[in-house]
Amino acid sequence: MTSIRIQLLKWLLGPILLVNLVLAALVVGLAWTPAQVAFDQGLSDTADALAARLAGGAAPQLPAQLADNGGKDRIWFAVRDGGGAHLAGAPAFPPLQPGRAAYDAEIGGEPVRVAARAVATPDGPRQLGVARTLRQRLEVRAAIVRSLTVLVALVTITLVGVVWLSVSNGLRPLARIRAELAARGPGDLAPLPAEQVPYEIAPVVTGFNELLDKVEAGSRAQRDFLADMAHQLRTPLAGMQLQLEWLGRRHAADPDTLRALGMMGLANERMIRQVNQLLALARAREGRPAGAPAALDLALLVQESVQFFVDKAARKDIDIGFELDSAPVEGDAFQLRDLIDNLVDNAIRYTPADGQVTVGCRREGRETLFTVADSGPGIPTARRAAVFERYVRLDDKTSGSGLGLAIVRDIALAHGARVVLGDAAEGGTLVTVRFPARP
Repeated sequence: MTSIRIQLLKWLLGPILLVNLVLAALVVGLAWTPAQVAFDQGLSDTADALAARLAGGAAPQLPAQLADNGGKDRIWFAVRDGGGAHLAGAPAFPPLQPGRAAYDAEIGGEPVRVAARAVATPDGPRQLGVARTLRQRLEVRAAIVRSLTVLVALVTITLVGVVWLSVSNGLRPLARIRAELAARGPGDLAPLPAEQVPYEIAPVVTGFNELLDKVEAGSRAQRDFLADMAHQLRTPLAGMQLQLEWLGRRHAADPDTLRALGMMGLANERMIRQVNQLLALARAREGRPAGAPAALDLALLVQESVQFFVDKAARKDIDIGFELDSAPVEGDAFQLRDLIDNLVDNAIRYTPADGQVTVGCRREGRETLFTVADSGPGIPTARRAAVFERYVRLDDKTSGSGLGLAIVRDIALAHGARVVLGDAAEGGTLVTVRFPARP
């Protein structure tokens, strides 16, 4: 995966660094050239002064060498006749080339800079040479290079910082869009705001919003179909259940007919439950509460269905108990009733006869807890993650559609809650839904 930031930095910093290196080389050359000319001019001035004295008839006694610049540099002199024979100064002086400007040579293996002059004297033509070591020149050049290196490094670092900040600021709208998308819930398909989007990425945002609209339309059509189907099926199924019960009373004396009607009634009840679960799943799949979140108390929601749960548990000789304390939450009442109904129904469905089911809710610290514990077979640890998927059932002996815990998971996510499976004290399963407590 390529990075726009990395690509921009490569395209910008590469040429900047290259240009800085070229400029640094040019600046070093431009700064060193005048210094070199100044050193050569000083050497030429010394040679001209001595040449003037020779031309005036003076015959100076030149030493072989002198120390200068605090003893760092050495200066050599030499006077030769027109044929090149040594007359005064350093015998080891390199060959003189009076026709040239200052030139490089060596004395005793050390590099020197030489200025030579041809002088007409009363005693005949003479050649004069002055040579000086390069130590001071090298020190000056090293100082120039160090100073310019520091300067170029500071300029380069400043430019890199400016480029980095510019690229970061330029990419900030993309980072803002990414953060906004990351903060959304799974069902939030609202379009991205396009008012403060830069011109360059406006087509991307527009295209993404069009895609979100298509996804929202498809999801809405699917949810509407599922809800409409569930609503349309509930009324005829309920009517069929009444008719089966009526037929059962009319043919109570015929065991075979009564048995067949009982099987049809069970199948119809299962169909009604699955339709209700499909309707609950359609609401849960919204990904968020259907309406504006309201302040609710889970204890009151459970109390509204207590009689239904008691009657259902009594048909299996299950001892069902309630430990209800005030449990404030914010959310949608219909979805939370679906969550409660599915958890309690699952517990009763999987608990054997003469078992126990305990339903509770309470506030604990900064959370509100809803718990359902049963004495059923329990859920193996290895399968606890899988049971939240749709149509997953633990066994085929107990009737059910495998949608209950999937609905519970979706409703919990829509309310910012999490579902935790554990082991109950009764030996079965303990399901705990942890809601963020309402202030």
